Amino acid sequence: MLPECARHFAGWDRADSIVVNPHKWLFTPFDLSAFYCRRMNVVREAFSLVPDYLETAEGSAGVHNLMDTGIQLGRRFRSLKLWMILRHFGAERLREVLREHIRLAQQFAARVDEHPDFERLAPVPFATVCFRAKPHRIALSAPELDRFNERVLDAVNSNGDVFLSHTRLKGTFVIRISIGHLRTTAAHTGRAWDLLVEHTAAFAR
Repeated sequence: MLPECARHFAGWDRADSIVVNPHKWLFTPFDLSAFYCRRMNVVREAFSLVPDYLETAEGSAGVHNLMDTGIQLGRRFRSLKLWMILRHFGAERLREVLREHIRLAQQFAARVDEHPDFERLAPVPFATVCFRAKPHRIALSAPELDRFNERVLDAVNSNGDVFLSHTRLKGTFVIRISIGHLRTTAAHTGRAWDLLVEHTAAFAR
């Protein structure tokens, strides 16, 4: 949707299949995945189990029977939800929101990079920032630093103003902020940052 981000998807045209999840960053209610496959006949061969009473001929009108493309023996009309989002907001409005989320993530990443008590642990091509607290005034072992960040994350989330998640990168406990809500603004990301700084300073005393 964003031409300036096309470089991140170089080579997708050579893939046999691609899955994207609009319920993650196109504001579509859970669940909805968009599955693109170059060889749908292989998918049908994997899932097809058709007794006589279910045998149908796909008509010449271009209608495709999706019952053989998954184990459910049918498909809910999930795509309607995405169609409604696109119809309501329009492509340009969605592009504006995505660009703003990326801008907010870059802004947040810059704060992490500039602060002596934090470090960023992954690139930020889109709207997710992976980082951790690393207070420079105290020496902590790797396990202690993991536990320190767990405490910081729990304290931030217990406030109720924002919610951050976590993951592990190369075995290291990492805090994640992922900006994906239509109404998220700089005030929200700023509040998250203030809470992180506040609790990191408190626990490092």
